[in-house]
Amino acid sequence: MHAALMRSLSHLSYTGLVILLSACSTVIEKETPAVGLPHPPVRQELQAKVIPAIKETTITAVGDIMLGGSATAEMQRYGYDHPFAQTHDYLHGADITFGNLEGPLTHGGDSATEKKYVFKSPPEKVASALAQAGFDVMSLANNHALDYGVKGLTDTTNALNNSGIGFIGAGENLDQAREAYIIVRNGIRFAFLAYSLTFPETFWAKENQPGTAFGHARHIQEDVLAARQVADVVLVSFHWGRESTTDLRPYQIALAKTAIQSGASAVIGHHPHILQAVERYRDGLILYSLGNFAFGSYSRKARVSVIAQIIFRGSMLQRLEMIPIDVDNVNVIFQPTPLRGEAANEVIKTLQTLSASRGTMLEQKGDKAVLEFTAIDNAR
Repeated sequence: MHAALMRSLSHLSYTGLVILLSACSTVIEKETPAVGLPHPPVRQELQAKVIPAIKETTITAVGDIMLGGSATAEMQRYGYDHPFAQTHDYLHGADITFGNLEGPLTHGGDSATEKKYVFKSPPEKVASALAQAGFDVMSLANNHALDYGVKGLTDTTNALNNSGIGFIGAGENLDQAREAYIIVRNGIRFAFLAYSLTFPETFWAKENQPGTAFGHARHIQEDVLAARQVADVVLVSFHWGRESTTDLRPYQIALAKTAIQSGASAVIGHHPHILQAVERYRDGLILYSLGNFAFGSYSRKARVSVIAQIIFRGSMLQRLEMIPIDVDNVNVIFQPTPLRGEAANEVIKTLQTLSASRGTMLEQKGDKAVLEFTAIDNAR
């Protein structure tokens, strides 16, 4: 078994671990009567005919989250729960909620890099707010993870652990950065992996150096294949592409396909800060960029985005629902807000145009963009 995956089991909640271990052993407790107790034949016959319902599991994924920078004064004024008030039902109501956390959660002093933009935010306040909002796992594989050095990264992982939130894509060494984080919901094991394709190169983890997992095609293939040995569904997050453009870099397409070919069900992209295309590839889903979510910048380039809800029936991908949101912080003050009516229509039209260029047709259903995966499709 992949060494990193062995360690991923330590991230499981107590309940999730019990379920996982139970699934790996012979299941007898629901099929074999207790020793010495009568087990009427009629009851046996009825039990044999009962087919458990296959439940749906909703994974909500959002774009970049950074509650420092230009957002600092407003967070101090309104509180760190403020960004999630308008989207609470989508975040907290999902079975699993996932986002990209940009910038360390630390009180660290001087920055450890000469980058133009460096971010940080208070660990105890942000981690608590993320947990209260419903986040279960965050990607740290991005170009801000080590803005405040190894201490900043360690402070971040400690804060997330203390708040019961998992993390992927970064660690004390390359093996840890490549670890899969496994969450069990409705009897299905969902594994999450994350990689960064962004500079600075000094942020990339090495065998004995902390940092982020760089997205080598060979590592992606190995990690997805290994994750599929212990999980029913694998989702892969990438930090990639160019900022503020809808144009895809060739490597984005190539690595997304590598992940799907290796057994991933969905790819979730971040970094451009704006929306990019949705692509259906084989029986998998590629979201090239989810844009911003709650991000501490007043840039007018990032004005709209989406909340993506990826819905599985058992372990089979059923559909994608995308809810347009306003992320123009001049208007919403770092509080992403669902769009309705014509404003939502405009976002959906943009997504439809972008996705059509990748051979994927999104339907509009009310104020959502939808992509259906039917049972027949999944059987192919």
